[in-house]
Amino acid sequence: MDILFIAGFAPIVPDPARAHGFYRDALGLPLLTNDENPDYLAMNEFGGAKHFGVWPLADAAESCFGTRVWPSDVPTPQATIEFEVASAEAVDHGARELESRGYALIHGQRTEPWGQVLARLLGPEGLLIGLSFAPWFHERD
Repeated sequence: MDILFIAGFAPIVPDPARAHGFYRDALGLPLLTNDENPDYLAMNEFGGAKHFGVWPLADAAESCFGTRVWPSDVPTPQATIEFEVASAEAVDHGARELESRGYALIHGQRTEPWGQVLARLLGPEGLLIGLSFAPWFHERD
């Protein structure tokens, strides 16, 4: 088997209207409806994944909460997706915009030890969402 790239990713959502409000309206992703199934939003030819990982929950907990145990009062995510923005300032701006729309952040903008700037929250279905600025994705040759 020779995997070439991530062909698709879609959170599975129990409440399509709520998810549409988050992904299309709050995050501003250019998602389009499908005539055959108007609850299914999608976009094709969106830039590919720059990273794929298998992230231990203990590491995610440490990154989000500073402890190796995920808090019992916060839904445990099954996956994470990070949306890259143009700058560290854009991470902060996006996080503030989401908060102004009523979304609770797990944490606001901060810089990880490896240099990535992130703000995180849980999506409506429990997916761990990151607004990210990874400087190495923006370096010019």
